[in-house]
Amino acid sequence: MINIQSGIPGFDQLTVSELAEGGIPEKSTTLIYGPPKTGKSIFCNQFIYSGLSNQEPCLYVTTDKGINQVQRDMMDFQWLIKNYIQNQTIYFIDGISHLSGGKFETKNNMVSSSVSNPADLMVKVGIGTRNVYKTSNHFRSILDSLNTLFAFNPDQMVIRILKAYLRRITEAGGTGLIAYTEGITDPKTEMELKSLFNNTIRLDGQYIHIKSDYTDFNEVQTFESDYTITDNGIVVNQNNFKNIN
Repeated sequence: MINIQSGIPGFDQLTVSELAEGGIPEKSTTLIYGPPKTGKSIFCNQFIYSGLSNQEPCLYVTTDKGINQVQRDMMDFQWLIKNYIQNQTIYFIDGISHLSGGKFETKNNMVSSSVSNPADLMVKVGIGTRNVYKTSNHFRSILDSLNTLFAFNPDQMVIRILKAYLRRITEAGGTGLIAYTEGITDPKTEMELKSLFNNTIRLDGQYIHIKSDYTDFNEVQTFESDYTITDNGIVVNQNNFKNIN
């Protein structure tokens, strides 16, 4: 098994095994979830920027904020992605600007869709996946977040969309992170949602809980530590690490 560096100080050290370096398992899917305002989008952006800095192509599906706002949010942490947009290392699918009335200029690696049109969104994901695959058969992908998709579509439709998305990403060699705010759906749907992923990471504002069944072990591994959000992004305290199996 190969792990890729998360770009989050302290995080990779929590998941080191005898057979692999720590990090996010390559070609796996991870749900980043928790209460509002706990760093889920920051985690996703930090992961994407780490990949871009290592010349890894990235597919970014944004459904909560327009591309311009995503860029501004990343600039707050000095994660400057303008050059990566210009050289087409990153491929954006903007699923919200159309609904909000925001201005959008379509480019080769920046396309518009709508959270209220899941069929079109999945067509654009397919095109985007093929686009980044041409550059590399392994890449990083973000969907931030499921919240707006649930707001505009029936729960089971979102589940079907997500299954298709995850399948397309992993079959193309991508490593996918998807953000979700706890409590947006009912408990049954939320349980089904979590079951679709190889890994889950819960951020509660103080602690990070990592659960993975995509490891070198024969059982699910669960790790916990505290974390802080700094001017440079999320930092995990590796000295307070617990394996809580």
